[in-house]
Amino acid sequence: MNKLLTYEFDLKSSTGITIYIFLVLLAAWLISRLIRYIILVVIKSKKSERFGRTSIQFLRNSVKFFIGIFALIFIVMTVPTLRSKATIIFSGAGIIAAIIGFAAQAALSNLIAGAFIVIFKPFRVGDYIKLDDTRVGIVEDITLRHTVINNFENKRLIIPNSVISTDSVLNHTIEDSHVLSFNNFKIGLRADIDLARRIIQEEAVKLPMVMETKSSTSIDVRVIDIHESFIHMRAYVWMNEPFQEFRGKCALKEAVHKRFIQEGVDLPIPINKVERIE
Repeated sequence: MNKLLTYEFDLKSSTGITIYIFLVLLAAWLISRLIRYIILVVIKSKKSERFGRTSIQFLRNSVKFFIGIFALIFIVMTVPTLRSKATIIFSGAGIIAAIIGFAAQAALSNLIAGAFIVIFKPFRVGDYIKLDDTRVGIVEDITLRHTVINNFENKRLIIPNSVISTDSVLNHTIEDSHVLSFNNFKIGLRADIDLARRIIQEEAVKLPMVMETKSSTSIDVRVIDIHESFIHMRAYVWMNEPFQEFRGKCALKEAVHKRFIQEGVDLPIPINKVERIE
């Protein structure tokens, strides 16, 4: 009983309230750290399950927020001085509450959109996605407010969940990591098409990122069009990972060009039209 009176007395003094708030926040921080650590251990054990990893990582990001909110509500409800002031504010400040509600609308929409992303999984942590020509990369994190995308320049794109959930997203790895790469080549009008096709096929199967094939002839190479100064050829090459596609395209173009020069494949020569002035 005496301890209870001392407790009530402490909560009526500024020093006691300060110490009490500090202890509650410290306890909330320790609980949050413990839960987040446990979730992190679970994430590391589920590296192969990208959907499970995404859900758990989103939960981990949510823990700190919700425990913080719970700690603040707990402090307000258990400290008599704060509880009485909170009652007055919320009972007589309808306009303020409306303003706060309007301001929190964007935050709430991001929270709901983030939950929908995790539930319906249009993309997951680790997926390679593309929104447009400038917003492309690997999903690194999905928080309560935004999605973090690491582009190929090691820069982070921070996109609000409410925005990315309404955009059209091209997901390269949602079902299958294999990607069909279009590789375009130009040869001269008098070039040996069969020789050029064989060179492209042979150089394509040498690339480590290309899917293993039984023979070089399994690489499909077609004549797309014949222009006035060159023949347009395209190689359809299946690659193991979309992250390696650009590197593979560059390596193939360089290797094929060297072989064209080495084996005398006719290269295109631009035709400059000169208008006759009378």
